[in-house]
Amino acid sequence: MIDFENMAFLKLRPVTDTRLTGQVTPLLCPGERIVQQYQGIRDGIVFTDRRVIAVNTQGITGKKKSFVTLPYARIQAYAIESAGVMDFDSEMKLWFSGLGVVTFELIAGSDITALAQLIGNAILT
Repeated sequence: MIDFENMAFLKLRPVTDTRLTGQVTPLLCPGERIVQQYQGIRDGIVFTDRRVIAVNTQGITGKKKSFVTLPYARIQAYAIESAGVMDFDSEMKLWFSGLGVVTFELIAGSDITALAQLIGNAILT
């Protein structure tokens, strides 16, 4: 479950399937494109060229969904931590104005550098 009390999204793995794409496509603005997608156990995170969209699957059947948009324009700072020898997960922290810090823990094999470039380009240009 996406937990905005703790502001942490844990054990996200990169995905290329169309399940998340189909769920968030109706929410996209004209010209907005999906850049990367990550899946947790039931929930997902989609990085577009303009924002992060968190998909929270609710209920026993998983048919109920909630969507939270975190626009890059509200990011004040970010930090990344690469995976290590004993710690296989990488981590990205984003500080949002008026919201606080949001942490994304990505499992091994995630391209944290590409995410850092995406965020950097979005907030610094």
